[in-house]
Amino acid sequence: MSNQKGREVTIKVLKFNPRSKISKPHYVEYKLEETPGMTLFIALMKIREEYDADLSFDFVCRAGICGSCGMVVNGKPALACRTLIANYPEGTITLLPMPAFELIKDLSVNTGKWMDAMSTRVESWIHTNHKPDIAKIEEKIDPDVADETFELDRCIECGICVASCGTMLMRPDFVGPVGLNRIARFEVDPHDNRTAEDFYELVGDDNGIFGCMSLLACEDHCPKHLPLQNKIAYLRRRLVALK
Repeated sequence: MSNQKGREVTIKVLKFNPRSKISKPHYVEYKLEETPGMTLFIALMKIREEYDADLSFDFVCRAGICGSCGMVVNGKPALACRTLIANYPEGTITLLPMPAFELIKDLSVNTGKWMDAMSTRVESWIHTNHKPDIAKIEEKIDPDVADETFELDRCIECGICVASCGTMLMRPDFVGPVGLNRIARFEVDPHDNRTAEDFYELVGDDNGIFGCMSLLACEDHCPKHLPLQNKIAYLRRRLVALK
């Protein structure tokens, strides 16, 4: 059995508690030994258990499903549970909380508050006058349409696309890539009876579809690889005709 030690890595974390009158933003460095297959999530758990019990970050599933552990890793938003330490050969990783969201403490941000407001803003529910009858079989839907709807429903609302968005950082009222993805999801859903005019009322301005600068860092960093580029382009073509 090999006793060879793993390399030493340095994790730098920006720590700050906005609810404390004496806390000020400052970096804290932690040095630890890398183990095979170590993810950033595992490293943070080790730091909290062995070095700093006060360190705050979010997690639930640890499998890239819940979207809770988003943070900025060496300048790029990512999920800690899907970020391998081995992918940083320089051995130093700097962590910051994601921008655009309310800071709770250290790396923990309130994505839920932002997502709830976005969901209400884009009216993220089926709009129909049809009254469902549970005694009857559901109406058939073309499989390709169903697949397209389900594809957009894979969004885990991690906030990575929001933190990656240049428009979002300059215009806080921008609905964000996740909001536009939500609009696209209901636009393609045959259960939703809203028209293009209805969606224009929701996002047909500079804080919506026409504010996107098309930098597309949202798609570059999306952990679920959603087709944000295609959907944003489609919505813009669809709604610009109504101007």
